[in-house]
Amino acid sequence: MSELLDLARSVAADAVEHVRALRPRGRVGVAGTKSSPTDLVTAIDRSCEELIRARILAARPDDAFVGEEGQDVAGTSGVEWIVDPIDGTVNFVYGIPRYAVSIAARRDGVDEIGVVVNIATGEAYEATAGGGAWRVDGNERTRLTGPPAAPVDQMLVATGFNYVPSVREHQAAAVGRMLPHVRDIRRIGAAALDLTDLAEGRLDAYVEQGLKPWDHAAGALIAREAGLVVTGPGGVPDERLVVAAPAASVEEFLALVERCRF
Repeated sequence: MSELLDLARSVAADAVEHVRALRPRGRVGVAGTKSSPTDLVTAIDRSCEELIRARILAARPDDAFVGEEGQDVAGTSGVEWIVDPIDGTVNFVYGIPRYAVSIAARRDGVDEIGVVVNIATGEAYEATAGGGAWRVDGNERTRLTGPPAAPVDQMLVATGFNYVPSVREHQAAAVGRMLPHVRDIRRIGAAALDLTDLAEGRLDAYVEQGLKPWDHAAGALIAREAGLVVTGPGGVPDERLVVAAPAASVEEFLALVERCRF
């Protein structure tokens, strides 16, 4: 596990420098779109994923690799890397400093390590299964323990929206139903950073639909290792729904999510 974590740290650091070096002043050019005309991808997303994939597979050629930009590789070792080269691409394009490289590794289907780095600010987060979650500032490591449990009406809740208009309309209606029952809503635009913010205690809960594995794999492990419950339909976060909250308040929050028809 330590070998995987060391590799993820090193590769994430290289990816951060790669993106910073290539990002121009002002808006970033858009290379294409994915699920809808508003779901953006840039040439830097693609080149960053190529760098991450090359570095990981050079060190561990038998591992599998799954990336947001589709450069997947089958493996034979039982270890699978799940990577988002730039989580929060729209923020990246517009120059909003909330976008991150997200790298996770799982062995035989079990998440073992997660690393998330805010590319714009350098804030770095990591976790290992059973080893806790940490914010890393140079040589200083701070254990993450999540927020204190709060009643639902005192919760600051993060969420996000799909880029498909019909799905977005449904999600907006659910958030509108939730808003009168919580402290407030935040839509930050990067799921990995929503989950690390929750692990750090900057938020009280999180709910989102339509996430892919690379959106939440690293961040979810960091949140769980900070003591939070990360769940979804049947107790497993998936594309249908991801919910995260402190153990003492997650049932109350899940009940609200259900009432709001997410």
